[in-house]
Parts: sequence; structure tokens; C-alpha cells
Amino acid sequence: MALFTRVIKDFLHYVNGNCYTQIEPYLAVTTMKTERPIKQAEEIQNWTMVFPNQANPNGNMFGGDLLAIMDTTAAMAAKRYAQQEVSTVTVEAVHFAKPFFVGDNIKITAKVVAVGNSSMMVKTLAYKDIDNDELEQCVRAYFNLVAFDKNRKPIQVPSLEINQDDMEDNQLAEIIQNAAKQRNQALAR
Repeated sequence: MALFTRVIKDFLHYVNGNCYTQIEPYLAVTTMKTERPIKQAEEIQNWTMVFPNQANPNGNMFGGDLLAIMDTTAAMAAKRYAQQEVSTVTVEAVHFAKPFFVGDNIKITAKVVAVGNSSMMVKTLAYKDIDNDELEQCVRAYFNLVAFDKNRKPIQVPSLEINQDDMEDNQLAEIIQNAAKQRNQALAR
């Protein structure tokens, strides 16, 4: 390690013209930063069907069962994006616009729409498959997930490249994140 540190210090000394000569060798190593990669998010799709054990006596699907499926799809999108293990931290802005019933085919889509240092916000939509290959959006939710390493410590994720089609989703995600922060601050009082 000492040789490596000395090589780094000598390199920085050479490159920056003596500006590191008074700094301890271990500090020279910590001044080097790697550039954070930039990545586009991909949309993940998942299909499922509503079974009788997922519904109430009237045949409506339980919201918790649907959220579990949406959470799994969001986790797949976040894991593919971060290339790391992930865990759900919060679920924000859930909107059940229309119910699902026993026998309905459901398409779930999930895509990372905003990132922090180790966190990702995933927009997740649930659609009812209607006849003639038509889809009707029924539920929307935003899942916050964190990437972590093998020691379960948060790890940095790539920066998100936002294309024109995703600009509105990214802006909405930021509004939702800010509202969640304000809510959490109010609850902490």
C-alpha cells in the first residue's frame, strides 16, 4: 500500500506542480475521485393474473397484493439499473384509480425516473388487459429503493440520463420526493 500511495503522490505532484508536496500520502489517495457513470433506465414489464385468493368476497383484488407485485417489478427495474442488490424504502403517491377483479390479466411496468446518491425512484404502473390488446391504466405508485453492497451498506448508483420522453416523469418524481421530505419533517416534530 505504501508504494501505491507513493506512486499516486508522485503522479499528483507531477501533474499539479508541487501542490501536494505538503499533504500526507494517504490524503493524496483520498483526493482522487472516479467519475460517476451516466446510464439510461429501461422499462421492465411483468404480467400476472388475479386469482380468487387475492380478492375479497366481491371479487376485487386486495390492494396489498397488487402493491406487492408492483414492488417486485419496481425492484427488478432498480436492480437492473444499479446492477446491485436493492431494497424498498418507501412507497409514495399510490393512486388506485380503478379496481382489478378475479380473472383480470394485469400488466405492470416499472422504470427508474429519478436517482439520488444510492437511491432510485421507480414509477410503477398497473394496467388491466382489455379485449383487442388494449390496456387501461388502473394504478400508479412511486417506489423509493436503495442500492447496497454485499455488506448491506448503501452504494452509489449511476447518474440518470433523462431523455425528452422522461422529462415529465423526472419532474413529477422530484415533486413527490420534496413532498415526502416535507411530510417526514412535519411528522418528526
